[in-house]
Amino acid sequence: MRNFLAIITLCIVFVTLFIGRVSFAAEMASDQVEILRAKVVDVVKSEQDGFPGTDITFTTQTINVRITHGERKGEIVSVINDYVIVEKGDRVFLNHTTSAFDDMETYSLYDVSRGFALFFFVALFVAVVFMFGGKQGLRGLLSLLGSLLVIFFVLIPGILRGIDPVFLSILAASIIIVLGSYVTHGFNRTTSAAVIGMILTVVLAGLLAKAAVLMTKLTGFAEEEAVYLNFSTSGGIDFQGLLLGAILIGLLGTLYDAAISQAIAVEEIHHTDPTLSKKKVYAKVLRIGREHIGALVDTLAIAYVGAALPLLLLYSLSEVPFGIIINREIFATEIIRITVGSIGVILAVPITTYISTHMLVGKLKGKRHVHGHSHVHAHTHTTDE
Repeated sequence: MRNFLAIITLCIVFVTLFIGRVSFAAEMASDQVEILRAKVVDVVKSEQDGFPGTDITFTTQTINVRITHGERKGEIVSVINDYVIVEKGDRVFLNHTTSAFDDMETYSLYDVSRGFALFFFVALFVAVVFMFGGKQGLRGLLSLLGSLLVIFFVLIPGILRGIDPVFLSILAASIIIVLGSYVTHGFNRTTSAAVIGMILTVVLAGLLAKAAVLMTKLTGFAEEEAVYLNFSTSGGIDFQGLLLGAILIGLLGTLYDAAISQAIAVEEIHHTDPTLSKKKVYAKVLRIGREHIGALVDTLAIAYVGAALPLLLLYSLSEVPFGIIINREIFATEIIRITVGSIGVILAVPITTYISTHMLVGKLKGKRHVHGHSHVHAHTHTTDE
């Protein structure tokens, strides 16, 4: 296990050096802006204001805050806050702006500090995974860490350097698949079959996503963050390609579940009855896969719909016809994400099942591998009945 992790680490370092890390800072043409940490020491005033011409009201606070870090540590400044309601003792971030014309300094609330809450829930997540997942859960966390390293040190810097996002996303997805599979489930034929199936599915999904984006003429600018990013990088990013990459990376979670489950189902059925032919094993496992597909497609689609729920509520109040609403790029993009992602998950089932039957049936020897996928065993029992 240690040797394997060392090899994977060297691979990540090599790819990172090959792609190159990128750091860039937005050049301020005029004002100088810095972010300061501070703590609310007093809420001086709190009143209700309204947007002109509407019945909508919001709370405006006048607060005193003490800067807690940096050269200005200990200074107390007064800030007008109409962003989020704060209380005495809350920790916040301030925007400190110095005018390039007259050196005038102004302060505004940048955001509240969520560090403690974020750390608490991340720690709780790790504790629950380790408590109930044991060694397998720990491997899953290592897999997750490796995936995040690939995204932040390979995928993102490569895209910022102008490398083709589609190629880079397929490369990153393949590395994540290999890392996640072998770290979590170890080196064996079952894992290798799932890995091959997933990589083939990602390539097919990439080609399908490319065709879908071109046919629907999506630009990748459906969200305002893309516009800001375009200005920040001086138009150096292919946003159509970035959209394709996002579709592929978003597919990995459900794809991984489908492929691993199918490969393990083949292994289990073969061990249950080694006399079954490859054709019969394939048919039985494919039946399990069909049951699994429904749940996976629902998971993928509902996840996207849930993320877009505020937008759906906003457009539900519009008098624009439904056909025109879903034709908007922001909705068309989500429809393409759901359909392409779902097709990818569906294709993973027969592809991985076929590869697994040819790699595992008649070739597994000795003790069975333990994978910890109890839901697959349940499906297998139902199928045998």
